[in-house]
Amino acid sequence: MNAVAEPGCSAVPDSPSTKRWGYDRHGMKLPSSLTWSDLADGTFIQGRRNLVLYGPVGTGKTHLAIATGLRACELGMTVKFYTVAELVMRLAEARRGGTLERFMSEIQRCQLLIWDEWGYIPVDKEGSQLLFRVIADSYESRSLVITTNLEFSKWGSVFTDDQMAAAMIDRLAHHGHLLVFEGESYRMKHALMKER
Repeated sequence: MNAVAEPGCSAVPDSPSTKRWGYDRHGMKLPSSLTWSDLADGTFIQGRRNLVLYGPVGTGKTHLAIATGLRACELGMTVKFYTVAELVMRLAEARRGGTLERFMSEIQRCQLLIWDEWGYIPVDKEGSQLLFRVIADSYESRSLVITTNLEFSKWGSVFTDDQMAAAMIDRLAHHGHLLVFEGESYRMKHALMKER
């Protein structure tokens, strides 16, 4: 994600800019500890709090994560967006190439890290260890936004180690909010294949 966002983008649902994106927040539940203003004003980032966006495929998790990131850029914050598969690959390549510390320094300069598709594909032991290191280094230092369709109890099966998964969840949840997405996949609801 670029450090400069498109003018007029906003993470506030029902604003003119999100109406042009077609964002619908009705299938999403904010916890009582978080408000839409926290997303729009970036206060959750300033407080170094995390967001876990959980729900079925196609329910708007990535859409909201990107909108939140764009809004943070508008507010002058440093944001990086990765799919988890891409991040694991880049971390492993940096380790093999002897540039891991430089890559970690780049990540540490960010105020917000967005990781999309958490748990969609299994991560090997090296990848799990590298992700854990980023989470541990980010704890109380920056905000993480993670999108996932995988409940916490199943994270150990994806990350090869139940204890490491528990340690990840512990750090994410301590200063974190769980946003639950429900309903039908937007893509399936509007799929061309359904048309006759």
